[in-house]
Amino acid sequence: MQDNIESMIDIRLANIKSFFSTNQTKSISFRLQQLRNLKEAILKFQPKLEQALWEDLHKSPEEAYLTEISIVLGEIDNHIRHLKKWSRPKKVLTPIHLLPSSSRIIYEPLGIALIIAPWNYPFQLLFNPLVGAISAGCCAVLKPSPDSSKTATVMEEIITSTFPADYITLIQGRREVNTLLLQKQYDVIFFTGSPALGKIVMKAASEHLTPVVLELGGKSPCIVDHDANIQVAAKRIAWGKMINAGQTCIAPDYLLVHENVKDDLLNLIGKNIREMYGEDIKKSRFYPRIVSDRAIQRLLKLLEKGTIYTGGDYDINEKYISPTIIDNITPSDPVMQEEIFGPILPVMTFNNINEVIKYINDNEKPLAFYYFGTNSNGKDILLKTTSGGGCINDTLMHIANHHLPFGGVGNSGMGKYHGLGSFLAFSNSRAIVSTPTWIDLPLKYVPFKYFRLIKWIIG
Repeated sequence: MQDNIESMIDIRLANIKSFFSTNQTKSISFRLQQLRNLKEAILKFQPKLEQALWEDLHKSPEEAYLTEISIVLGEIDNHIRHLKKWSRPKKVLTPIHLLPSSSRIIYEPLGIALIIAPWNYPFQLLFNPLVGAISAGCCAVLKPSPDSSKTATVMEEIITSTFPADYITLIQGRREVNTLLLQKQYDVIFFTGSPALGKIVMKAASEHLTPVVLELGGKSPCIVDHDANIQVAAKRIAWGKMINAGQTCIAPDYLLVHENVKDDLLNLIGKNIREMYGEDIKKSRFYPRIVSDRAIQRLLKLLEKGTIYTGGDYDINEKYISPTIIDNITPSDPVMQEEIFGPILPVMTFNNINEVIKYINDNEKPLAFYYFGTNSNGKDILLKTTSGGGCINDTLMHIANHHLPFGGVGNSGMGKYHGLGSFLAFSNSRAIVSTPTWIDLPLKYVPFKYFRLIKWIIG
């Protein structure tokens, strides 16, 4: 069986490499047409996508559109609007000692891209990087997660009905298929998942010296200072944490709240959760489910330490865990040792912002960073910490701006995408110097007769 799968992968890769060698994908008009075709197909399959996301994760059509479909459609529109400008050779200054040469950067596709996506935003996190690959002129091998199988099936329908298999192909399968795919050679690998799996991808890529874009995760802090607007902070934290039942790589992972405002904040977060999802949250059509039994069991173990402030209910058969706030947490508790990836919000308090800065800097660099307080204090704490991205007085919203690069730093990832960042992630920025032949200055040639002159020119 495995031999058959590997043979299928080899055949598809050979066909894709052959197609790329025809140079068709380097045409800007070709790329623009493929982007238009992709948008048309997404709109056609939108009802089936929404149904699949409901069956996989209990995402409402509204949430599916806002957090998945609209983001991809917006990305496509952005690339269609700007691709000609982005792809145009860029003239750069030429230093005086290289005159009369001219210098420019040309953008060429890296080649064959392998894109591996997770299950939590299965459509967005597979198709958003695909937009960048198409825009840059690459061919692509797509690998969706089997844990969101209904969505993976619809995505395969979209791909097979829109693109030739020797241009873009989608391969289904579990972890053993990932292993087989990673044994092959590509020109770039784009992976979204956990830091642990990111290390496996990077190790496999190193065998072929393949560049990687790793979109990972980690424990993204959410800080609420004593001078924050508590009403607004509570609403935005409740929303950002509970979207997709907390199964979001940039969700506020844990709360660091000033002791003077903690009680009011926690009360308001709980109030806002009930206002969004109702008193009987389990019956809300807007509240998603946990992806698998295995994920539920892992999350339930994280509830064993601390004091449950609100929530804590679960139904394994329905893959349901209620929005849960845990108070009296210490840094050594299990819930603080790994990315939560669920609707659990642990709370720690502080009375001096320097404690917060030290704690964040003593741990792995997070993917996202959220601060609620004055803008001046927010800018100061950003200066003293680092993260892939973040917000002041909001959560999640930095991912919604196509003009901002999205990605991690350190343990939370490497490489950026979205908008121009996606185009560049799949492109080779090729440096070119063009030198005329009507003059051939002797300065550079051995035996360097004019060395003093060229040394003076170079400085």
